[in-house]
Amino acid sequence: MMKLPISVTSDFICPWCWVAEARLRRAIEQCQPAVDIEWTWYPFELNPDMPAAGIDRKTYRSNKFSSWVYSQQLDAQTIRAAQGDDIEFRYDRMAFTPNTLKAHRLTQLAAQQGKATEMAARIFRAYFHEGQNIGEVDTLVTLASEVGLDVEQVSAFLHTREGIQEIRELERQAAARGVRSVPTMQIGNQTVVGAQPLEVLVSTLQTEIAQLSVTQR
Repeated sequence: MMKLPISVTSDFICPWCWVAEARLRRAIEQCQPAVDIEWTWYPFELNPDMPAAGIDRKTYRSNKFSSWVYSQQLDAQTIRAAQGDDIEFRYDRMAFTPNTLKAHRLTQLAAQQGKATEMAARIFRAYFHEGQNIGEVDTLVTLASEVGLDVEQVSAFLHTREGIQEIRELERQAAARGVRSVPTMQIGNQTVVGAQPLEVLVSTLQTEIAQLSVTQR
């Protein structure tokens, strides 16, 4: 079967990354491509200096945007934009803005078992819909168990510094590729930046699948 590589560079506290992930998933379902999608997830930390324990979300967002009211207006934009994308933002449930390093490490661990895409989707939903603190080890261990990862292995892994250097190297690779913002998706030979409309993603997929068919004849 033909293989189409798709790489996604994102951060788990980026609402537009969740929107992009949901739209890309829908685009693939709509295309029903007769190809094998090869997913790769690259980490990107919007707040690399975030304390390990995270920060109270209202405090953090108020400081970042100079106003809690303005922050809520930005939240409302993502809620409106995601209507029809089969996801629901529940900012009322979110108490913390977390440090996402552990979540990225977990996703790379899941990749070793071919479960990175499932893991990423579960982390996004846990944070943006369920309001879980995805910076906490116990939370991540529970989420990992839900996608079929070994609980003891994940817990032991996250309680060490294992995988941190790998994350730093992947971040350097993303920067070397020119990634400056997220979401950034590489679909075959085309780069898609931002949470583009479903139609754009469908068109991109169709173009790349057609190109595969030509090159592999």
